[in-house]
Amino acid sequence: MQVLAALADPTRRRIIELLASREMAAGEVAAHFILSRAAVSQHLQHLLDAGLVHVRTVGQRRIYSFHPAGPDQLESWLRHCRELANGH
Repeated sequence: MQVLAALADPTRRRIIELLASREMAAGEVAAHFILSRAAVSQHLQHLLDAGLVHVRTVGQRRIYSFHPAGPDQLESWLRHCRELANGH
């Protein structure tokens, strides 16, 4: 499950929290971390691959935003596990 793997990293979880409040350019996201911009870009790519963020290009900037439906697969799996545990 790609969503779970992406969210296993605390830096990626923090990026999701930032993008849930507003969209940001990649450089704006990177400014919140002591990591290199390249490292933050890799984290953003993982989140994009997992369907947790959207990206759009404005000029030469890449603007990222949280994709609210991204965690649906994880929520569905958790719901299924709860149902199994409750004997449903």
